Amino acid sequence: MIRSMTAFARASGEQAGAELTWELRSVNHRYLEAFVRLPEELRAMEPLVRERVTARLGRGKLECVLRCSWAPAQATVLEIDKPRLKAVLDACREIETRSSEATSPGVMELLRWPGVVREPEPDTGAAQQHALDLLDEALDELVATREREGEQIKGLLGVRLEGIDTQVAKARARLPEVQQKMRTKMETKLADLAAKADNDRLEQELVILAQKLDIDEELDRLDGHVAETRRVLERDEPVGRRLDFLMQEFNREANTLGSKSADGETTAVSVELKVLIEQMREQVQNVE
Repeated sequence: MIRSMTAFARASGEQAGAELTWELRSVNHRYLEAFVRLPEELRAMEPLVRERVTARLGRGKLECVLRCSWAPAQATVLEIDKPRLKAVLDACREIETRSSEATSPGVMELLRWPGVVREPEPDTGAAQQHALDLLDEALDELVATREREGEQIKGLLGVRLEGIDTQVAKARARLPEVQQKMRTKMETKLADLAAKADNDRLEQELVILAQKLDIDEELDRLDGHVAETRRVLERDEPVGRRLDFLMQEFNREANTLGSKSADGETTAVSVELKVLIEQMREQVQNVE
């Protein structure tokens, strides 16, 4: 099953006092490249995130963003920093002894004083495990999306491969007629010469010209590339790089076929092949 490299996935959940949301976006790229953005409290889990991504994806530029919102319940229990509070009160009393206009701060003022109230530390361990579980869900969705789009690409490639089969068959059917026209043309040209034609020499020239214009080998290789592409499309692994290579081979044979063309119809076949191959190449660029 082939997979596309373009996809989006999202997974959200709340646990351990944290509301977590993953957003994954992937686009085409020659290799696997992941950009991970995590909240400061969970930054230590980045190596684990990259490990999971590498295990699931083969190619593509992937943006992984985790958003975290700690639930208000985390702040319902206030923890007083007693040494800090004592220091603030001592400072207030000292000011009162030095100034008759000084007034003691109220309770609410003391609670708002920086550092007097400590908010409880979030349970980052539980939040991290929950974030990793959500990441697995998001990766499942991302992979499923890539596979669905990959199936569409596979169908498009299959149509183009059938088109190549048709063009190769057309060129092969024309080959005997083209070879006969080539022989007749050379015989006519030699007959127009005043000198007597050397039959042996004529046969040698015909053999040399036939070798130069023979497209059997190119047609056979195109058949082989079509068969190999179909086999690759059935592999249960990333096949993008292999398909990239096959597109280069397809293009090489189409160019050679065009350079050897001895009539207009064969030239038209070469042009049509190049169009089909280019359409496949554009689709293959998005295959993992």
